[in-house]
Amino acid sequence: MQIRRKMLGVTAGVLGSLVLALAGCASSSPVGGPQSARTAGAQLSASASVAPVTLAPVQTAQQPAGAGGLVVLHDPGQVTGTIAGPCHARGNGTLPDVRCTPGGIDPAVTQANIYSTICTTGYTAKVRPPEAQTEAFKFNAAYPAYGIASGTETELDHLVPLELGGDNDEANLWPEVPPSPNPKDSVEDALNRAVCEGRVSLASAQVAIAQDWQTAESRLGLAAAPAPAQPQTQAPIEVPPAGGMSCGASVSNGSPADYTTVAITVRTAAGASVTTVAHYKTTDHQKSAVADGSGVAVIDYDISGATPGFTVDVSVTASAGSQSAQCSTSFTPVS
Repeated sequence: MQIRRKMLGVTAGVLGSLVLALAGCASSSPVGGPQSARTAGAQLSASASVAPVTLAPVQTAQQPAGAGGLVVLHDPGQVTGTIAGPCHARGNGTLPDVRCTPGGIDPAVTQANIYSTICTTGYTAKVRPPEAQTEAFKFNAAYPAYGIASGTETELDHLVPLELGGDNDEANLWPEVPPSPNPKDSVEDALNRAVCEGRVSLASAQVAIAQDWQTAESRLGLAAAPAPAQPQTQAPIEVPPAGGMSCGASVSNGSPADYTTVAITVRTAAGASVTTVAHYKTTDHQKSAVADGSGVAVIDYDISGATPGFTVDVSVTASAGSQSAQCSTSFTPVS
């Protein structure tokens, strides 16, 4: 008991000294401290004084804005930041809110190193965030900020695409309507080719597509640029008519590269229901359409992460009433 009393006495003494020291800081420092210290200083009126304390600013990874007000951030393989709404898309959902989504670029991609970054096959796969992150950001942050109802089909788009050195920050991500594939993809590919061929600078392409991807090519003077070589088109595989129905299918590109689109063209009876199933190496993708008045239906498949060299067979079923017909085609993705 005596030892305990002595310890309590020492503790009380230390606490008393500490209170006096805090009181001195509160009464003399212009910077100020916690509320409790200021209250204690007012009550005890201690006379001790200390030098003011200067707090260092918090450092962030984000750098000063680049050309065109683009956010500059190095964040390969991960979604960064959180979008602050309310945001209002323009052009019926084809253009983002310039305040919420001004666009962002990765400072690690420069004009000097394009041939080891964006002009190299496989670059975008190295810096693209995993689907779990993009889907979480899309539904938990982007949808509420842009006021999009749950269940609406959109594409979480990089305003400045990765193939032009875009980053993965919230300032560069937004839920685009209509869903993928969409016309912006071809613009991204065209600008990437122009940059890699030296027809436009990296910075000018980044600013142009961030401001309005729909006018980017014309603003950069690429309208008259030489068109890329036309891919070989596989001849349609015709199936003899069955019960009055016919079916023929062909692909727009028999050897598509990653992040391009393959169009499956089906020729059958006018108004027929058409179902296609693309048999990838690890999964099957089914899509449907209705043939137009001339009996043609076009179904697009967006190539993303398909196994290079593996031939994807596409089975097609066309039906109208009690009649149906089957046909098929195929394509082989390349790296």
